Amino acid sequence: MKVQLRGLRIAVTGASGFCGGVVAQAAAAAGAEVVCLGRRPGPVGESRFWDATRTPPDLTGTDLVLHLAAAVGDPLPGRAAESAFHAVNVDGTARLLESAGDRPVVWVSSASVYARSGPEPIREDHPLGGLTAYGRTKAAGERLALSAGAVILRPRAVYGPGDPHLLPRLRQAVRRGRAILPGPDIPLSLTAVENLADACLTAHTWPSGAYNIADATPYQRDEVVAAACGVPVQHVPITLTRAAATITTGLARLTHREATLSRYAVEQLTNSVVLDISRARDQGWTPARTFADFLAARP
Repeated sequence: MKVQLRGLRIAVTGASGFCGGVVAQAAAAAGAEVVCLGRRPGPVGESRFWDATRTPPDLTGTDLVLHLAAAVGDPLPGRAAESAFHAVNVDGTARLLESAGDRPVVWVSSASVYARSGPEPIREDHPLGGLTAYGRTKAAGERLALSAGAVILRPRAVYGPGDPHLLPRLRQAVRRGRAILPGPDIPLSLTAVENLADACLTAHTWPSGAYNIADATPYQRDEVVAAACGVPVQHVPITLTRAAATITTGLARLTHREATLSRYAVEQLTNSVVLDISRARDQGWTPARTFADFLAARP
């Protein structure tokens, strides 16, 4: 989708991160003047330091805010993780909204805010109930943003060039030339970072509310993993994988490091999560990029 933003000065928070960096570059390519806010400089335009846990952001001279700064990851459960994530995803959101005033805000959330689902595609009115500190604090941040009239985007499993999360985690499943996956194959929604960027650049014209963002059609888990890792898939019982997750979580508590396999990661690989994106489509957004495009462009 070709978007023209010439004449707009757009603030992009979290622009030094994976998604924020792509969005900042896409905004600049569409003709906008970009102001990147975060603890590290962004890839384009002007950079302003902002620590979401401490101070309000400097939005002086900007017309629109795209908020992608967030605490992300799959930390060990407990008060420390909850507090650290809350400081960014909730308290940081409050500071941002206060500074934004009457500027339009597009607030990038996550499908991790949803409670467990059944086989039907998830619509935006599905109950919220994040399973991790990340999901819970993103849901709490959403409530603040919605009350301020923001547009909320809920992508799932964002991938693309430079992805530091999804594909590296998938490659951890490779053992002796095979990808070891729990349970049977399932359909899953994924989101190309380019599709998310397109949504970010147009969503300020949409009515306030939440919108699912994903690629046009869901994928089969096994096909994605086999293609991304270049190895065949082997299935193992879910119960065995959950037991392994319990062990690695216990070891992580002793070493104070992130678990190599968590119960949440097992849930993500064994529960079909397919997003209904018709609400965003109704606004004229079309997700053009596919996982096949990503694979074809890899060196």
